[in-house]
Amino acid sequence: MDKKQELQVAALENGTVIDHIPCDKVFTVVNLLGLQDSDSKITIGNNLNSKKLGKKGLVKVADRFFTNEEISRISVVAPSVKLNIIRNYEVIEKKTVEMPEELRGIVKCANPKCITNNEPMMTIFHVVDKEQRLYKCHYCEKEQSLDDMTLL
Repeated sequence: MDKKQELQVAALENGTVIDHIPCDKVFTVVNLLGLQDSDSKITIGNNLNSKKLGKKGLVKVADRFFTNEEISRISVVAPSVKLNIIRNYEVIEKKTVEMPEELRGIVKCANPKCITNNEPMMTIFHVVDKEQRLYKCHYCEKEQSLDDMTLL
């Protein structure tokens, strides 16, 4: 099969490809990165064929390279995402998203009595167990599974 027939989304000259996003998380990733307010050219693909996942989503962002903090935000909703850094149509670097040691202002504390739910302040969570995706609130010390947390 001709390589051009296999390409499901147009090639990117310079920028970042966020690949292997679960289909139900594509637009959450776009929101987490604030891409809806970006001036960059953005290509969003969803329900694309994937040998590993069956179906996947991806986001291509022209002329944009993300910080480690931005990348770690993605891990909250899509921990198996892969990033490809593109320059002159070539992949120059591949990154795997990693769970951060600390989450700041990304998720809400599940404890209704926590000060973060009653005062205007940023939430902070510290990792307890990366494998179990378990975090502890900095303020009320309630341990919570990332899968049960709500994004802010």
